[in-house]
Amino acid sequence: MSSNLVLLDITHDLAQVRLNRPDKHNAMSFELLDALLGVAAKLKKQPSLRAIILSGDGPSFCAGLDVKSTFGRPAKAAVGFAQLYLPYVNRFQRWSLAWRDIGVPVIAAVHGNCFGAGIQLALGADIRIARADARLSIMESKWGLVPDMGGAVTLRELVRLDVAKELTFTGRIFSGAQALEMGLVTELAEDPIARARALAAEIATRSPDAVAAAKYLLQEAWMADDAAAAAAERRWQRALMGRANQRISVERNLKNSETPFRKRSIG
Repeated sequence: MSSNLVLLDITHDLAQVRLNRPDKHNAMSFELLDALLGVAAKLKKQPSLRAIILSGDGPSFCAGLDVKSTFGRPAKAAVGFAQLYLPYVNRFQRWSLAWRDIGVPVIAAVHGNCFGAGIQLALGADIRIARADARLSIMESKWGLVPDMGGAVTLRELVRLDVAKELTFTGRIFSGAQALEMGLVTELAEDPIARARALAAEIATRSPDAVAAAKYLLQEAWMADDAAAAAAERRWQRALMGRANQRISVERNLKNSETPFRKRSIG
């Protein structure tokens, strides 16, 4: 990208997306927000992808909102405030929620500081791999705010309500190891990016259509009532059965075949 605030590297079927404001610990500015949303929109249109890894260059994943840059520009801040009146998912909420609309696993590799906007970005991923010594915080209360970049959607799927409240009320900093115990992190690794690559390679051995459908099914059904969840199961299974990649999956298992999967047709 021309701004170089977000670096995108696509190798074969793996996209690696790196926040690139290392001198600011990848704190989110308006420009970084727009650059990342542009990358997400681009990746959504690439059916050959099998996984996306989100990470941050330098000492941190993302240290949250660049408060000085944001509130020090009144015109930009006013435009951002106006987003709160939109009757649909706004630009700031897409910072995390846009990754849920892409039909491949999105893996966040977390190190260093992961505060505020940073943790909300990580929570927008499907899987989070963190260093044990990473530092995380739902920090918005420090600035007199609530999590408003998709946090209300993602937190409810991962932790108990009382845990979410305590973390949000206090804005306290906790470690990657503590995040694992609470369910905010999927697993720990000394090298989160290397582990993310290995996991992406393992997932790539499965049908891309099945993986995409499973992602959308679970997001839709997780908080739904029984009838709606069961209906979602039926609908997504109908979308898979008999299609090319499903037939290839059967062939691979019955004949020990290495027939390559076709490009993703779902998502």
